[in-house]
Amino acid sequence: MRRGPRRLTPAQLSLAWQSASLLLDYPDRALVDRLGLVRQASYALPPPVGAPLRAVVATLEETPLATLEADYVETFDSRRRHTLFLTYFAHGDTRKRGAALLRFKQTYLDSGFEVTEQELPDHLCVVLEYAATIDQVRGRQLMLDHRAGLELLRISLTETGSRWAGAVESVTATLPPLRGDEMAAVRRLAAEGPPEEEVGLTPYATPAFDPGPARPDASTVVPLPMPSFPGGR
Repeated sequence: MRRGPRRLTPAQLSLAWQSASLLLDYPDRALVDRLGLVRQASYALPPPVGAPLRAVVATLEETPLATLEADYVETFDSRRRHTLFLTYFAHGDTRKRGAALLRFKQTYLDSGFEVTEQELPDHLCVVLEYAATIDQVRGRQLMLDHRAGLELLRISLTETGSRWAGAVESVTATLPPLRGDEMAAVRRLAAEGPPEEEVGLTPYATPAFDPGPARPDASTVVPLPMPSFPGGR
């Protein structure tokens, strides 16, 4: 069982979650321009949280953008255990997943934030930005509710040597150490994988593994406020 870092302040949690959200988003020139900012912010975090973020920054900086784009699609759009949609780990493409997505949406609405019908609310980047900038308590609970899937994502990315593994490792390091029942859930999910039954998810579109990249349509993005990074101005 991994030991968690010392208790993080709200400001540190905001930095950690927003940094991970930026690093896990589809790579573009704007992300490249922010990598130095993410590195700087990481030094305000304890090593178990900050060091994995710096490892991701380093590999993103040294890789051409076109390569990052292709690698991102290969990593997150074509492998079931690498999906960034948290409810997929627990429910796959089953009817139960629709109800789980609605719970995410209702949590956001309770905080005064509304996502569009085209944007799936369980995407890890959306959850992290919500937790970092709108409601840390509810955002953290969403991650804890889907802890087994989050841990399987971390393990799978680490085992394949993914350049993005450190971002998920940093996120899990902000959460409490796994308990016995949670560890059992991770082992079970690792052995069985997500459910495979495919049914409709109205009113949400199925995100899993189609030809399009994970990058969202710019016309449907709901921007979230950015937290203040040290020295970011």
